[in-house]
Amino acid sequence: MAHDFNQQVIDEFRANGGRVGGYFEGARLILLTTTGARSGAAHTTPLGYLPDGGERILVIGSAGGGPKHPAWFHNLVADPRVTVEDGVFVYDATATVLVGDERDRVFARAVEADHGWADYQAQTGRVLPVVALRQVPGPPRFGTADGQPSWGTALRLVHDAFRRELALIRAEVAGSGAGLGAQLRVNCLTVCQGLGLHHVGEDTAMFPALAEHHPALAPTMARLRREHETIAALVEDLRQVVSADGVSADGVAAPVVLAEVDRLVDELERHLAYEEEQLIPILDAPAAVPAERG
Repeated sequence: MAHDFNQQVIDEFRANGGRVGGYFEGARLILLTTTGARSGAAHTTPLGYLPDGGERILVIGSAGGGPKHPAWFHNLVADPRVTVEDGVFVYDATATVLVGDERDRVFARAVEADHGWADYQAQTGRVLPVVALRQVPGPPRFGTADGQPSWGTALRLVHDAFRRELALIRAEVAGSGAGLGAQLRVNCLTVCQGLGLHHVGEDTAMFPALAEHHPALAPTMARLRREHETIAALVEDLRQVVSADGVSADGVAAPVVLAEVDRLVDELERHLAYEEEQLIPILDAPAAVPAERG
């Protein structure tokens, strides 16, 4: 039964760019593929994860509070090279089991964000393992059910991932009470870093390639670059508020952060909608020029 449930989630995840309903609806979810410690076969498992600053993500071997570590954990201990699917990209990663103070700090962060982790820990005599997954350097690979998407579809997939993450962060901030927890601060800083990298990639790769082959796009490119500057300033405002000393204890912090998130979401949605309207028809035209994705 568990296998059937997992396979349904996997199929839905791959068919819908990482979006699923039911038990995992609204959660941060990845598909983790490990190599069986005994069989040597590939095993894929849907898992919730925690952002960790852009360099890595974190997963916890809760097994629903069961008495034994989950099979995927035993697999990655035997072979730490794994594959991660995040709904947009597929990438190879190295798994590291956190130990000592680092494990305890990260787990405390997770509990602060979702007390369900503490409930799972209370149900079992084992220490729930915390694992960091760090991407192995390499070109991005898209993980859509239909294989490599068109350039326009790829752009929309990336945009929709930012939309979903920011909507989730907004809900987390709105529900956080007066102050922000440590994990929520990490979530905000991680999406800030991701947006910055995405726009740098567009400014230095995709936009120049399109402008070279489509001179009539010059006004559009100029507007998009100006909007990138505006968004960068909003991202920096959010980063400054979230990174401020004492923000987790400051009773005004959460409302202030929520206002900054709303400003960023509003401006970013206008920008993404305009970019998609202007560029997707060109990116998906037969003579479109390949550009850097990501």
